[in-house]
Amino acid sequence: MARVLVCDDSAFMRMMLKKVLTDLGHQVIAEAADGKEAVDKYRQHKPDLTTMDITMPERDGIDAVKIIHREDKKSKIIMVTAIGQQQILREAIAAGALDFIVKPFEAGQVAKAVEKVLGK
Repeated sequence: MARVLVCDDSAFMRMMLKKVLTDLGHQVIAEAADGKEAVDKYRQHKPDLTTMDITMPERDGIDAVKIIHREDKKSKIIMVTAIGQQQILREAIAAGALDFIVKPFEAGQVAKAVEKVLGK
C-alpha cells in the first residue's frame, strides 16, 4: 500500500483518482488543487507516490514536478494529462515524472502506471 498525494485543479478528477487508488488498496493522504499547494503538501506529507495534473493555477504541474524532484530525487510522480499534450508530457518526464495517465482514464490504466512506478 502506497501513501498517495493527488494533485488536480478539478475536484471531480481528484475524487475519481482517489476512488481508483483506494480501490487498488492505496491510501490517499492529501489532495492539492494547484501546483503551489502540490509542492507544499508534498513537503508536508512526503508521499510514496504523487499524481500531478499538468494544467493547474498558481503553478503548473511541470513546475511543481521540477521543484519536488529537485528537493527529492526519489520522488515518484505520475503525470495526469489530457489528450494532445504530448510535447508538454515530454517536458514533464524530463523534469522527473516517471509515467503518465491520459484523461479520461480507466482504472486499469491507473493501476498499470502505479504498478510500473512503484516497481510491483
